Amino acid sequence: MATFPSRRNSENGSTATSVVMAARLGVVACEDTAMTPKTILLVHGAWHGAWCWASLQAELDRRGVPSLAIDLPGHGVSPLPFSDLHGDAQYVADALSRIKGPVVLVGHSYGGAVITEAATRHPDNVNHLVYLTAFVLDEGEALMPFLKTMPVIETPLGAAIRPTADGAFSTVDPAHSEVSFYGECPEGTTEAANPRLCPQPFATFFQPVTGAPWKTIPSTYVECTLDGAIPIEHQRVMSARCQNIVTLETDHSPFASKPAETADILERLARN
Repeated sequence: MATFPSRRNSENGSTATSVVMAARLGVVACEDTAMTPKTILLVHGAWHGAWCWASLQAELDRRGVPSLAIDLPGHGVSPLPFSDLHGDAQYVADALSRIKGPVVLVGHSYGGAVITEAATRHPDNVNHLVYLTAFVLDEGEALMPFLKTMPVIETPLGAAIRPTADGAFSTVDPAHSEVSFYGECPEGTTEAANPRLCPQPFATFFQPVTGAPWKTIPSTYVECTLDGAIPIEHQRVMSARCQNIVTLETDHSPFASKPAETADILERLARN
């Protein structure tokens, strides 16, 4: 069963979607915040798009927790050109500025670097940072140089990455995407995801973040022990930087493999 149906409550940069987003956020902002859970803003990782959050958002909807998923520039159905880490982070910071907080800001994988930089730029209404098997970088650190400080561990993703002819982007060999990302997901997930995977600018992996807001903003790391992209040994170096740690026995895509369990974690934070 495919797990990535289209979603209407996601932002992709188009005027129509922005209007829908503004209307939805307006409703959230007008409600009694004491009775309303915080808005959850979801930031996808490399090669993915807002589409990957669909099963998780369905679970959050059932719990009455408002959520928004962003297509980073060039990803998903975004009409914008690809950007770098700082451009991606500014896009998220701009989205944060349109939400009448407080916000639980969630980043998956590379999206962890994005939310770190976005919260550095716009910390005011970020109530909690959630790193979903994601990169937690300190000020001045960049993703690939940081990885080089870790013990070398071969991963399925390492064998799946292919550079484009011009060397500016990386792609994922679809023959290896399941073992890298979706090994514990429902049947049909890989087939639904592969056509939607997009190139990822290499520059996003080499730009440093300019702050470490997880030192001052409450933070939670969700470890995934069966991850084929970020080994659990590396995750645990990064999870130690966060205030809270939750562990799931699943793959790199808990939003699809364990959407109910992931929604339970986020709901607790949204209602705290």
